[in-house]
Parts: sequence; structure tokens; C-alpha cells
Amino acid sequence: MIEAKGLTKRYFIGSEEIRAVDNVSLSIKKGEFVSIVGHSGSGKTTLLSLLGGLTRPDTGSIHIDGIDILSLKDNELSEYRNEKVSFIYQFSSLIPTLTALENVILPTIFFKKKIGGNLIDKAKELLSLVGLKDKFNAYPSQLSGGQQRRVAIARAFINDPELVLADEPTGDLDEDTEKEVMDLFERFNREMGITFILVTHNRELAKGAKRRFQMISGRINEVLQS
Repeated sequence: MIEAKGLTKRYFIGSEEIRAVDNVSLSIKKGEFVSIVGHSGSGKTTLLSLLGGLTRPDTGSIHIDGIDILSLKDNELSEYRNEKVSFIYQFSSLIPTLTALENVILPTIFFKKKIGGNLIDKAKELLSLVGLKDKFNAYPSQLSGGQQRRVAIARAFINDPELVLADEPTGDLDEDTEKEVMDLFERFNREMGITFILVTHNRELAKGAKRRFQMISGRINEVLQS
């Protein structure tokens, strides 16, 4: 599904050049569950942004489902992301004036593709799956940080994505909820064939993936399973 070759992304602080991603090549099949582990500053979030089309590399190529995403115009790239890709970030980024249910449904106003079933029922089902069955009408200010994160996770699946890019998705969740979320990811991966790329600094969490990679100073290596 993903074929990335020779990706490099540089930033400059004064005269100092920082290679956040340094000549990275990566091949991921459709339906795989992949984790990328690394310390803060290792380049894993930048790599995720490149693969999601949020940032353009200085060099290299990215093909997803045979589409050269670097050749797409901005509006074409936005439409592609909206239909095929979902992002789960370290921060929930909920709209404070909308309820949990409304936050989950919100992305659908931009959809061109049809989503099966009733959207409200689907949003309620997703919120129930992440343990928020009694919080449909709660506003973000009425939710804990962990609950807000779960709303964001539910929102990520409202568009029936083919690819989920998750950046520290369980960062502020307790261990029990973290396990529930990972079980949910694994279920969607298994039953719906969604491709997952999970970025984390948590090595134990990363072990749940079928393939694991490690990033160090912008470079990536696959970790052989023991």
C-alpha cells in the first residue's frame, strides 16, 4: 500500500542543518499493522507527516495505493486524505463548542464519498466502542484528558479509512484504557483490513504490531521479531 523511497526532510536553525528524516525508504503492505518506535526528536512524527501528505520531503518519492501523492495538487491531496486516511495525534484537537457526538460527526461534512449507514448511529457506536456510551452529549470541557483522546480516536474511524496514522495515540491514557484502545486498533486491522502505522516511544506498546521499526536520528531500521 505504501512505497516510500529516499525520503529526506531538513530543517534549519540558523546555520545548523537538522535532518529530521534522513534517506528513509519504507514499504508497507495493505492491511499491515506497523509500529515505529524512537526517542523524542528521532524523526518519527516528521516521517508520519510525510506519509500522510501533510509535509513535503526535500527529496524522495511516496506512492500510496499506486498514487504518487507528491504529484497531487493541494486540493487533490486534501480530498485524498479525507477519503482514505485518518490521523490520530498526541492532542485531541476537539471543537470546544461541539458535543462528543458532534465532534465525531464533524469531519463528514467534507466527505464526497458515501459512508454506509446512519451517521449518528455510527458515531454513537464508535463512541461506545471506546467506552464513552454515556458521554454522547458531553462537551470537551466536561471530559477528562483521556476521555477527550478517546473521542478523537472514535472520530478517526468515522470515514471508514484505509490507512490510519497514529502518533502517540494512547499517550495520556491509563493502562487499562490503553489496552482497550490497542485491542480496538487490532480488531479494526483484523476485521476491516485497515492499515495502521503506530508511532510511539513505548516499546511495549510497539510490540503489539506485526512489524516494528526503530528510528534513530532520522534513520529507520526494521526490528527483527524475537
